[in-house]
Amino acid sequence: MKKFDPINQRLQLGQMAGAVSSCIFCQIAHNSTSTTLLHSDDKVVAFQDIKPSALRHYLVIPVEHISTVRNLQSREEDYTLVNHMLSVGKMLLHRDAPQSKEYRFGFHQPPLNSVDHLHLHCLALPFQPTWKHIKYLSLGPLGFIEAEKLLEKIKPT
Repeated sequence: MKKFDPINQRLQLGQMAGAVSSCIFCQIAHNSTSTTLLHSDDKVVAFQDIKPSALRHYLVIPVEHISTVRNLQSREEDYTLVNHMLSVGKMLLHRDAPQSKEYRFGFHQPPLNSVDHLHLHCLALPFQPTWKHIKYLSLGPLGFIEAEKLLEKIKPT
């Protein structure tokens, strides 16, 4: 049995807090930046992508730090979170880009994710410029995974 070490425990918690405080998306989620939030609730926040790839390009992130889609498991908590992220993204795009004929919702998978904090890309197409569609191709386990496919993958049994 491992003996409890309060000093080591505090160091580990401090390192975790340092990692979270250095995460730009955690800072946005906790309102520590000047980023304008399009939506905020107790589970997620949404804001515009700083390098938009489409007519409208929003990101929906969990308030809780979750690194990537690989950290999600087949459990009710994760399924509900991703479903809520998708609902928020759809609501925002239907509100702000009702003229768009096509929407795209999904996640980049490691190593192709730009920030190690789970974030749903919500795109009201067309892509701008058109070559940006390359970043959002489904390339199996390394590419962009559509939100609906991720939900199928993590649906609790």
